Amino acid sequence: MKKVLLLCLICTGLIFYGCSPGNQNSQEELTADSASAEVSSPSITKQIEVFGLHIYATDSVPDEILLHAANEMAEYLDNDENGEPDNQKIMDVLLEEKMAVVMTGTYDEFESMNRDSLPEGSAQDLYADETHPNGAAEGIFDASLEEILHPITGIGWAKALPEVFGLTGESKLAKIMDKARGGHFEEVPETYPEGAWYTYDDETCRYKCQLVEYTYWALTSILGGQDFPGRLERIQQEWRFNTKEKVQAGDPDIYALLTDPQYNLPTVLPDGKYSPKTFKVEKYPTK
Repeated sequence: MKKVLLLCLICTGLIFYGCSPGNQNSQEELTADSASAEVSSPSITKQIEVFGLHIYATDSVPDEILLHAANEMAEYLDNDENGEPDNQKIMDVLLEEKMAVVMTGTYDEFESMNRDSLPEGSAQDLYADETHPNGAAEGIFDASLEEILHPITGIGWAKALPEVFGLTGESKLAKIMDKARGGHFEEVPETYPEGAWYTYDDETCRYKCQLVEYTYWALTSILGGQDFPGRLERIQQEWRFNTKEKVQAGDPDIYALLTDPQYNLPTVLPDGKYSPKTFKVEKYPTK
């Protein structure tokens, strides 16, 4: 299962929504020097640009895995694949925040990197050994579907549409999540109320973190990303509704919100095949 660790939300610096050892999700927020527009890192050797955003990678990340991640990012942002982002307001926020993804081969490699050497901006960590193109066919979840989505929603949606998707207890999303958890809990309760269907119990994942995770679970379930043999058994202690039909019946408020056409949110699960453009792996400029 994925766990998320949210330390504290800051307005500048690096924000990491990533994974801890054993394919457990962690969410860390770290600060970095924001004075320079481009900070080189000796560990980062290549990059791909997607609508002005970047995915950075080390040599241990195979090019085909890096390209898969880039295609998924493009599909989340341009879900109808017409060559343009679906929601420019969200895109503008992501560009302003310099949202990026940093890919390494493993969690341990990412942990060994010098944080001050990472590029400026809000960043998501993602590891090659948890990225599985067409993984569902083999009964394996492709973690890039989660990790790439986290900053898009937690930064882009939340800041572009704060009254709806903001990471506070007053947003529409928060009111819906409180129902799913059986109440408003700033910290993880010792036990969730009977009948709750979103029951993430990692004590390090506080309220804002819970909102980011809830959005991921609900949206990917609606899009079919959690519906393959054995998946429900792995996630049900955290999330009960792993299919579109289950979300629609059991959590109709979040279903209505995430399928509301006025927000132009994704309606098709990314598959790593983006038709409007063929991305190229480029060398990362070092100094």
